[in-house]
Amino acid sequence: MDYSNNIAVIACPGGEVFANETAFYLEQCLRRRFEETVVELSERFGDEPLSVINKINFINNVSGPVPSLKDDVDKFDTTHIKIPVNFTMFANGEVKAEIMESIRGKDVFIFQDVENRFPVRFNGGDRKILSVNDHLMTLFVAVDAAKQASAGEITLVLPIYPYSRQHKKKGREGLTASRLGQQLEFLGVNRIITLDIHSREIGNSFRAMTLENLHASYQIIRTLTQLPDALNDDFVVVSPDTGAVDRNKFYATALKKPLALIYKERDYSKVSKDALHSNIAEIKLLGDVSGKTVFMADDMLGTGGTLLKAMKFLKEQRAGKVIAAISLPLFSGNAIDYFDEAYKNGLFYRIIGTNAVYQELEREWYISVNITKLFAQIIERLHANLSLSSLLDNRDVIVNFMNH
Repeated sequence: MDYSNNIAVIACPGGEVFANETAFYLEQCLRRRFEETVVELSERFGDEPLSVINKINFINNVSGPVPSLKDDVDKFDTTHIKIPVNFTMFANGEVKAEIMESIRGKDVFIFQDVENRFPVRFNGGDRKILSVNDHLMTLFVAVDAAKQASAGEITLVLPIYPYSRQHKKKGREGLTASRLGQQLEFLGVNRIITLDIHSREIGNSFRAMTLENLHASYQIIRTLTQLPDALNDDFVVVSPDTGAVDRNKFYATALKKPLALIYKERDYSKVSKDALHSNIAEIKLLGDVSGKTVFMADDMLGTGGTLLKAMKFLKEQRAGKVIAAISLPLFSGNAIDYFDEAYKNGLFYRIIGTNAVYQELEREWYISVNITKLFAQIIERLHANLSLSSLLDNRDVIVNFMNH
């Protein structure tokens, strides 16, 4: 029976913030399960709680590779699960990861945010801004270091799955999303945990590695209900394009509101460069938004061109408040400047994002939802070999929340 000694969290430089917050909640999850187990065993066997704690700690101590002699046997083992790692970047750009404590046989969770475009630490203090590819190489060396250190199972915590938009083969192009997963599997990764992956078919290309795809819909709905006068009688869910219909149908069903659809005709002879220069040729609406509060949900926001055009179009259709929810808010290029201007012009009311992608964004129009607790719950259940169904499919949780 193991609660913390056999679990390890490793953070790549880009995923340090997300890993620290998740580790904090993970320790709480482990402590709560320990306390619940103590109560259940005490009642079942008629033993005193302190005696049960002693026995659990005894089993944990003797079952490990090296007995732990310094922990308080009358308390939950509060050994920190975050493992220190030194990342070095050499002058030529090569990266090295050195794990500073033993992880032999442990259940290792490696965190990385490949879209973190803020300075991250190397060499004990040097701060560098990395590209997606630099972050990926850092992830590769971290996985290799964990494998060489004889980790038990290796799970990657990638709040955003890299290259997920390259998942369809339309011509002479690669299926990079799938190939990337296969490379990670070859390195020895057993599982990937991610959020709202752009295409669920990516996981079908793996030989044995599993993909756990989480959703932030419950956290987003809770935030939406806290906005003043948001969920009124004149409320409609709008899918911003045909690819997001299923996601927005989910929200419409959960909120018990009507669903409308924006259809975009694109000119594929053009390439979307930024928010003002996209390949959208014409927009049409199926449904009614006149005078209504509009809610749109999508998985990813890059340059923001698609969303801004949808907002402008909805306002032209005499929509009231426009609210958008984005699971993976990248805000690439000059997107934030464009949204600042759009907000000033009254094109939208709020954007609800998550901290799956690290941002230092403080705007009246932006609300960041913390999803690290969800990831901590998933990790705790995986470590204990418990079912994930209620967390992967959160419809029942949302229904219970909406009914109360």
